[in-house]
Amino acid sequence: MFEIVESISHFLRDPFMNVATRVESIPILFALLLGLVGALAPCQFSGNVSAITLYGTNSLKQGIAWRETLFFILGKITAFSGLGLVIYLLGQEFQQQLPLLFEPMRKLIGPLLIFIGVYMLGLFKMTWHLRLWKPVEKTKGKGHWGAFMLGFSFSLGFCPTMAILYFSLLIPLTLTTAYGVFLPPLFALGTSIPLLIVIFIIWYLGFGGMILKKGRRLGLYVQRTAGILIILIGIMDVLTFW
Repeated sequence: MFEIVESISHFLRDPFMNVATRVESIPILFALLLGLVGALAPCQFSGNVSAITLYGTNSLKQGIAWRETLFFILGKITAFSGLGLVIYLLGQEFQQQLPLLFEPMRKLIGPLLIFIGVYMLGLFKMTWHLRLWKPVEKTKGKGHWGAFMLGFSFSLGFCPTMAILYFSLLIPLTLTTAYGVFLPPLFALGTSIPLLIVIFIIWYLGFGGMILKKGRRLGLYVQRTAGILIILIGIMDVLTFW
């Protein structure tokens, strides 16, 4: 299954990788484009599609999810910047061991997506609430924390492609560039470009909150459809990485 996903991913990311190699002499642009390539890597693809589904659906239902999207991206920036700091403090030799440490985390993403999807279908209720997409005024800021942790956890899933992009291409440039501290955050921002494009399109076309205006029943149908999609993505993720 991984070979199939990798072949599709390679087809999608290859044009962006070609552009990235042409601007390698411009580290800031190179890091941003490497992040975009990373967004299409097999280990990041399922998480990014799920985030687009989650926050795109929320934007259509209740208004543009700018804050949740921002905190999701901040979670990614924290994760990738933290990894860069660890490598800087412990040395480049340690970076070879890091992908192995994150393998268990990568396997958790699929079950997490299935859990989120089942919850969105309304098949069970919890005494505590999943604060990943609820409106801020109803969660008193906890939606921010949930979005942050989702972005953080999705970023820790590494596969061979992502390991090459981050550890073999980005980190050496980070350690040899005067402003290298800014490159991991730019890489994280690059991995979020697909999500930002979708949210921007929804905002630009004036579709924010469109479903809410048409009634709660339609909103419920849309949420359940999104839940089914996320479950399917989670199942595909399990079949790929387990």
